[in-house]
Amino acid sequence: MYSIKIGNIDLNTDERLKVESFLSTFNLLLDKDVEHTIVARYGDEIIGTCSSAGKILKCFAVSEKFREQGIASKLITYLTDQLFDKGIYETFIFTEPKNLSLFKELNYSEVERVEEVALLEGGMSNVNRYVEKMFKDSGLDKRKRAALVMNCNPFTLGHRYLIERASIENDEVVVFIVEEDRSLFPFEVRKKLVKAGTEDLNNVHVLSGGSYIISSATFPSYFLRQEDIKMDAYAKLDAEIFGKYIRPAFNIEKRYVGTEPYCSITNGYNEALINILPKHGIEVVEVNRLNSENIPISASYVRRLIKTEDYYILKNLVPKVTYDYLMSTQARPIIEKAKRSETPH
Repeated sequence: MYSIKIGNIDLNTDERLKVESFLSTFNLLLDKDVEHTIVARYGDEIIGTCSSAGKILKCFAVSEKFREQGIASKLITYLTDQLFDKGIYETFIFTEPKNLSLFKELNYSEVERVEEVALLEGGMSNVNRYVEKMFKDSGLDKRKRAALVMNCNPFTLGHRYLIERASIENDEVVVFIVEEDRSLFPFEVRKKLVKAGTEDLNNVHVLSGGSYIISSATFPSYFLRQEDIKMDAYAKLDAEIFGKYIRPAFNIEKRYVGTEPYCSITNGYNEALINILPKHGIEVVEVNRLNSENIPISASYVRRLIKTEDYYILKNLVPKVTYDYLMSTQARPIIEKAKRSETPH
């Protein structure tokens, strides 16, 4: 009689293919960004698996005939113990709402859900405590304010224009910079450039987005295969979390967004904000994107110019702080990475 064994696999071997094959029987994928994968085996047969990418647990499945044997709990415990050893004490799970009870039994708490997806937190995570500390650390008071959520990859004149517009129209503005490091420009660089590029706007405060302003780069694909469904679910979940937790903590009454004439994903995101945030008492202000020679200024266009090192055009699309950074030796690794990438993100 075989015993059930749990252990890591090497994702750079054919073991990855075996996990992908196992997940496919549940109509699931192994996300490309997974960093660690563990499996439960009965003899040579894979009967369960779970993976992680940063603080996010994903790609979780257990064979039906073994579900009454506590495999799910063993997989989660094994993986979270490994993450704990790496200094990761907060974990998150995106899952289909039908699986909520399973993870709640494993001591995960629901943060928010929409029709297609739910977000749960575990370990030392606590959304209310986290956002309360986030506000306390900001040094802000309880006055009403407007907000923007930006990636700024990199900081462009379009971003500056949108922030300045909010600054003129409101007593106080907070700019949350998406914290996940899945962009061409690292988070600390993005935040630094925005702070330096808006320091003349005395009522603007630039803050880290933290763990609960979700990055589309970290949103799961493994159970939402169609890109349009995935992005719609991401936008709705992010909007609900922002309205439910971020808005009351920071006393936000307006959220500014820029129009997107080309990207259907960004248009869909804006639409979700317009549909959801007013229910939480937030007015969504959509501002026409700044143009340069009749071309909307976008970070994606700037990244393409970085890739081709077309600095003559680029200089007219970014603030001086961004241009000076790109001309510095510090930016060379980023520029080289852009040049190697087919589509720098």
